[in-house]
Amino acid sequence: MAFTFANLKYLPLLVFQIILMVLYYMFVKYGGEEDHNIRGFEDTHVMIFIGFGFLMTFLKKYSYSALGFNWFLAALVIQWALLCQSFYHMKDNTIYLTKKLLLEADIMSATVLITFGAVLGVASGLQLLFIAIIETAVGCFNFWLVEDVFKAADVGGSIAIHAFGAYFGLGVSLAMKGKKKKSETAENVVDLNGPSYMSDVTAMIGSIFLWIYWPSFNSALTNSNTEYQRAVANTYLALAAATVTTFVMSSVLSHHHGKLDMVHVQNSTLAGGVAVGSVCNMYIGAGTAIAIGMGAGVLSVLGYQYLTPLLTRIGIGDTCGVHNLHGMPGVFSGILTAVFAGLATKEEYGADLTGVFEAMNEEGVARTASDQALNQFLSLIVTLVVSFIAGTITGFLARAPFLEPLKDNEEYNDEVNWELP
Repeated sequence: MAFTFANLKYLPLLVFQIILMVLYYMFVKYGGEEDHNIRGFEDTHVMIFIGFGFLMTFLKKYSYSALGFNWFLAALVIQWALLCQSFYHMKDNTIYLTKKLLLEADIMSATVLITFGAVLGVASGLQLLFIAIIETAVGCFNFWLVEDVFKAADVGGSIAIHAFGAYFGLGVSLAMKGKKKKSETAENVVDLNGPSYMSDVTAMIGSIFLWIYWPSFNSALTNSNTEYQRAVANTYLALAAATVTTFVMSSVLSHHHGKLDMVHVQNSTLAGGVAVGSVCNMYIGAGTAIAIGMGAGVLSVLGYQYLTPLLTRIGIGDTCGVHNLHGMPGVFSGILTAVFAGLATKEEYGADLTGVFEAMNEEGVARTASDQALNQFLSLIVTLVVSFIAGTITGFLARAPFLEPLKDNEEYNDEVNWELP
């Protein structure tokens, strides 16, 4: 076939990659042995590239894009996020590269992949990459607010990663779908916006990988061995409880004589990991971890069953249901942080108190438990406002013609972006 301008559509991304290379030459040096033994990096890497990627292969004709763009987006965002996050903490205008910085960049890429799930199949490749670049910058700014301004405890990222990514994605979806009109080929869109038997099976691969490695994700940035063990144990218990609850609730709410819904099994089973994420390193108790997982399972299944159709009717599409897996459980976790911060005492936490709640130290003017609880709640509110407003603005910008918005009959279809066998 003849060479056309379409062959150059991703060329601006190569330009951006070159800019990143130059910035790394200018600002980044190796950090020596610092943080060389950080936990969770390899496991989080598996979650990002296999877990998220395969989870989004449930659409019957969109598996190439789910896996391919997941890889493309994550590879780009990891490089960009490392710079964006580190610019807030530079020493002598230098970023000292460590395994911890790579881990934090990996975690930030999850934010973009959550947003990807909200607009899966309805955004073009160029739109996705444009959204990713903007969201990473805004997400790193919000992360700085949560971590350094509010000094909120958010070790599993339920506030700054999960809730931010979900509501940024819903804002993008609202803005992008606002211009949509039914076309003569609308039937094709409806037909492709759903799974096949085999696509649901491949999506389960992603779910199981995420489920297995979620304790590593939540515990990776803990500060002590005791804090690490609490985070792992609480996350595992919450995931297990959410899984049992999901299967039961899926059957209870079934419209088909108690049959299980694969959408619930693929997603709501993971909601416990999100809901416990921000409190997993706190003294919440094993029973409470199970209760949180059960609550998250109920909340997520109810969301898929009733809230997602409502959002669709008011013009907010959510292909993967990220509101039910990441959004509402993330808000749930943020509220729980305020509760457990307010209950925190030096007697219970001992030396771990300042590891979990940095601002509640004994030097200078230490925060009280009630002050920390207030800052936890404020960090959640600010995250929700920043993410949805920024997402909506980004969505409007992403409608620009040069980003090649998809027509109705091009949605949920790999053929638009890939050479198919």
